[in-house]
Amino acid sequence: MMTIRMFLKTMAVFCFAAILAGCVGTVDGGKKMGNPMVNDKIVSTYEAPVTTAIAFQSAKKVLAAMGNLYGENTITLTLQGKVDTNTVYVKVEDAEGNVKVTTQVRSKRGGTNIPLASEIDKRIALQMTIDINEVVE
Repeated sequence: MMTIRMFLKTMAVFCFAAILAGCVGTVDGGKKMGNPMVNDKIVSTYEAPVTTAIAFQSAKKVLAAMGNLYGENTITLTLQGKVDTNTVYVKVEDAEGNVKVTTQVRSKRGGTNIPLASEIDKRIALQMTIDINEVVE
């Protein structure tokens, strides 16, 4: 009787650990180790005159300036880079006439870094303003 109870407790611990140490989908369609129960994305929507091309170029400039840009997919408009020890994913997409920019940050051990995602998101917005003003002039 005691061995069955001990077995059930052990199985419960393993199941709980498996739930906590899951995989998280990234905005570029990949998977990364991490806790799927926490928010790791900042989503911003922009209206005209912002286009997906302007948003994508601005995101590239920001990631290159803040860290290391090492992945770029011009078909799905996704970027991947490193800022400090964090992996950063940025996706630009058309959302019913508006432009949606999703910034996702995952740490080395699978955690999140929402303050860094917010900072990157703000810098992308500022860079878009600069890029739009350069096009107008």
